[in-house]
Order: sequence, then C-alpha cells, then structure tokens
Amino acid sequence: MAEVIPFDDRDGTIWYDGKLIPWRDAKTHVLTHGLHYGSSVFEGERYYNGRIYKLKEHTERLFESARILGMKIPYTPDEIDAACNEVIASHGFPDGYVRPVAFRGSEMMAVSAQSTKIHVAIAVWQWGSYFDPATKMKGIRIGISDWKRPAPDCAPSKAKAAGLYMIATLSKHAAEGQGYADALMYDYRGYVAEGTGANIMFVKDGELHTPMPDCFLDSITRRVVQGLATKRQIKVNVRHIKPEELAGFSEAFFAGTAAEVTPISEIGPYKFKPGAITETLMHDYAEDVRRPESIVQL
Repeated sequence: MAEVIPFDDRDGTIWYDGKLIPWRDAKTHVLTHGLHYGSSVFEGERYYNGRIYKLKEHTERLFESARILGMKIPYTPDEIDAACNEVIASHGFPDGYVRPVAFRGSEMMAVSAQSTKIHVAIAVWQWGSYFDPATKMKGIRIGISDWKRPAPDCAPSKAKAAGLYMIATLSKHAAEGQGYADALMYDYRGYVAEGTGANIMFVKDGELHTPMPDCFLDSITRRVVQGLATKRQIKVNVRHIKPEELAGFSEAFFAGTAAEVTPISEIGPYKFKPGAITETLMHDYAEDVRRPESIVQL
C-alpha cells in the first residue's frame, strides 16, 4: 500500500490571502464558518508542462460560485490567475493539480455570517491519474448510488460548492466498499446525472449522449470533450437519460479535470466495452491539454 502523505504536513508553499507562505503555516481556526456551514467554493485544475489548462474558465467559475453563495472574493480574476501561476512556479514540477478555494472566516459563528472575511488559498500538488492508469483503457467498474443530485431549487447546483460534495463522498465510499472504483448518481427525478466527481458520457450508434446538466455542474472538461467530438463530426446529444437506457449504450466514460477521460466497463448490472470513440476522445483530450492553445474554445 502506498504511503499516505498528510496534506497538512508537506514541503512547499501555498498562496494564502495574497502571499506565498510555507505549506505548514497555512492554517485556519477550527471555528471557521466554512468548516461548520459549508460556506466554501473551490476549483480543481490540472496543469501540464507548466501551463494550467483552461485557467481563465476555471477562475471565472470560481467567482461565479462565490457570487451564487453571496461571497465577494477580495481579489480580481487576473490576480487569482497570477497567483495560481505563482504557486506552480514556486514548486517546480511540470505537471500537477491546482486547488483554489475561497471560504468564510471565523469572525462570526452562526448561520448568518455577513461580516465574515472571505479568505482565499491556492495549493498545488503532484497528482497522477485519478484512476489506475495501468488498466485505464480496460475501463473502470462503478456502482449506482442511493443518493441523488438535488433539485436546483433545493441546492446551489450551478456552484462548485464544498457542501454539495458531501453526498458524493458518501456515494464513493459506499461504492468502494462494494469493490467499485466510483458510483453513478441519478438526479432528484430519477434521470442519470453524473459520477461523484466527474460528468458521464455514453456512446450509441456512433453518437455521443450526455445528461442535461440542469441540476449538477456543467463541467469545463465535459464541454471540451463535446467540442472535440464535434470536431470529429461525432454528433453530441445533450438530454435527459433514463436509467433503463443504460442497457442500450455500447460505451461509457467519465469526463472531468481530475478523471480526464476515463473509460467505464461496468455500471452496476450494465456492461460496456470501451471502444473507438472513447479511445479517440481520450487521446484527443490528452493532446489538447498539452497544446499551447486549446483547439476547443468554450
């Protein structure tokens, strides 16, 4: 079993409230509002060859998530972009993962927290494939979660908010306990939604099918993959997908910043065979993230 390195005890630096500080000095109080009430938004970004992929789009989404939660980030988007690049330069490794996070501080400890300070931190670390790269094209096995994505009038589904990931953690833990790598989540109506940390796509008769993101995050990677498919003249169908349709799809894969493009071989009782379209889009995405300029404009 690989050694687990705690995230609070590492070398390096973290950008915290406007400056780089030693990694181990990036601390918050236990009575931070973001810890108790979920008043926190974040981004997950990867960088390749020293360049953060879709940095501008990720920063824009961070600010939009904060706006939805009533939080005003005390920096400009350009300052956050510059800070992200400053952090990766301070570490020196060419490929890695970037985690900007904005959260309410400890000035108030109640549901209402209008006077709390908004803190911003940015950390980076080396993170390889989200799933086992040795068996990636074989496809991962995922289960089906008992938890469902809530209705958009019950949760801020357009925000990448920390609190929305609680049911994702519960779903993934349950799936791993059953021997799966991840879980598929349905939405509040019973339609197919997404994985615990990535969007999902399917192939049928040479066309791509992906759920309508009307109650979960429309990921940047998802939109990139749709663009790559269109450039390959693969028709993309964005629609509501019923669970019983899973039996009719030939291929399935996850699309997300952490997962990148990951083939799926099994969803509960449903079997898939990773094929030509999945492999093509996986390779196209791997090439796009390392281009100086992406060929897909969002």
